Amino acid sequence: MTLRSLLRALVLIAVIGGLAGGGYYWWHTRSLLAAAGPLVLQGNVEVRQVNLGFKVSGRIESLSVDEGDTIKLGQSLGHLEHVYFEENIAQLRAQRDQMAANLDKLINGNRAEDIAQAAALVAEREATLTNANVTLDRAKQLYKSTYGTQKDRDDAEAAQRTAEAQLNSARQALRLMQIGNRKEDIDAGKAQLAGAEAAIAIAERQLADADLKAPSDGVVLTRVHEIGAIINAGDPVFVLSLTTPVWVRTYVSEPDLPRIKPGMEVEMTPDSQIVGPLKGRIGFVSSTAEFTPKTVETRELRTALVFRLRIVVDDPKGVLRQGMPMTVTVPQSAPATPGREQNQNGPAVGALAP
Repeated sequence: MTLRSLLRALVLIAVIGGLAGGGYYWWHTRSLLAAAGPLVLQGNVEVRQVNLGFKVSGRIESLSVDEGDTIKLGQSLGHLEHVYFEENIAQLRAQRDQMAANLDKLINGNRAEDIAQAAALVAEREATLTNANVTLDRAKQLYKSTYGTQKDRDDAEAAQRTAEAQLNSARQALRLMQIGNRKEDIDAGKAQLAGAEAAIAIAERQLADADLKAPSDGVVLTRVHEIGAIINAGDPVFVLSLTTPVWVRTYVSEPDLPRIKPGMEVEMTPDSQIVGPLKGRIGFVSSTAEFTPKTVETRELRTALVFRLRIVVDDPKGVLRQGMPMTVTVPQSAPATPGREQNQNGPAVGALAP
């Protein structure tokens, strides 16, 4: 047997051995999973919390709930003093009305009485110019006959030019009165009025934001401020515990990870005997282990890794509390319905989530 034939035989034996080993491992793993009973995990209830505060600054006038109170979506929790917001709105509305009146004046143009007054001024200037022309002619005749002086003629010429300029000015003013206001001035007035309307809308929104509403159902955990406190926008006034959805955080070991799928129905039992078994669905499976593995790891180290699960619990009676220990039972063969549950941030269950 040549060396090449020997190498080919060794490679063939190695390939056949690898396939046989892989097939045996796959068959052995499936047999273990089939033989294993329900998977039991230990976890804790996670209730989301949110800090509630006013969007605007002001002095707290009233608070209608206290720690431990159950609140509903849209319920009024308190409000700031309204007087400053209402006075600001009144001032802005007065400015808006003034701008609206100015815009109406620009659009309607000049009154007939104003135009008539301008026309009368033109007639007056025409008469003045006519008199100045007569005076100038007389001064010229007197100057030629040596009865008048050079100064008298110069004064008459200056008076005539002044009267003529004043007449032209009056005629232009009358023409402008008859034409009316420019389109650009009207557009500027409309823009100013729109800005005033927008300022009123903002002030009215700030007045509405002076009332604190519940963003969802929940329970008040903490009342941070009291009546009379002056707060800035965004300062927490209440700490709210959201009642829906309720999650259970648990961990599954690496060997049991193939038995977990997003959307699987599970059963959970709290330690308290008062609360019976609850239903839930696996909503998120972590794609990475909680603890960073070593660069070189053995099979024994890999089996010590755990992966985080988040289970959405059906809690119609609202009996679950933050941190409550739960026992999660995953059936031996549970149907998976991927896509049924969604994370709060939008992607379907099974997507990588932080």
